[in-house]
Amino acid sequence: MPSSEWSSFIGELEGLTPLRQDTLASVARPGQDAASLETRRAAAEAEQRAAPACLSLENVTLLKPDDLVSYKKDGVQEGVFRKLRLGKYPCEARLDLHNHTVAQARAALLGFIRDCLRLELRSVVVVHGKGERSRPQALLKSYVSGWLPQLPEVLACHSTQRAHGGSGSLYVLLRKSERAKQETRERHQSRLG
Repeated sequence: MPSSEWSSFIGELEGLTPLRQDTLASVARPGQDAASLETRRAAAEAEQRAAPACLSLENVTLLKPDDLVSYKKDGVQEGVFRKLRLGKYPCEARLDLHNHTVAQARAALLGFIRDCLRLELRSVVVVHGKGERSRPQALLKSYVSGWLPQLPEVLACHSTQRAHGGSGSLYVLLRKSERAKQETRERHQSRLG
């Protein structure tokens, strides 16, 4: 800054009184006591320990970029699976894993599934990309396709229809919450009389 501009700036500051720097007293927030923080920290650490055992970053069966992925747990009705496979369920949430490392994708996927369950979402899409330019090819697709069946919350998954990303993304069907299961039971009971 030229010295004339600096002098002008300093001149503008003359006569101003600096603000007093008070430190704010710490205010205890509800749910932020040491015991609850320790409980939350322990739960987060337990989740971190459980995730690597469940969703390995090591061995993976490599898929090809255009391979179709299809998985259904025992007990999922064929009609439900067909409807998922054909993209007939509305997409309630979408996770795009493009430009993620494998470790970042695992963390994002676990967080996404956890959030979907908390919000009681059932049908979601996970975009992993085909991986045509990755080395090895389809690396992220291979990991995501291997991880989803390991999650107890995932009932089924299938490569999406071309309009929704084709072999570069997956429809994922999540289990119902206990509340939603109860509502379904009550609805069926009322129909039966």
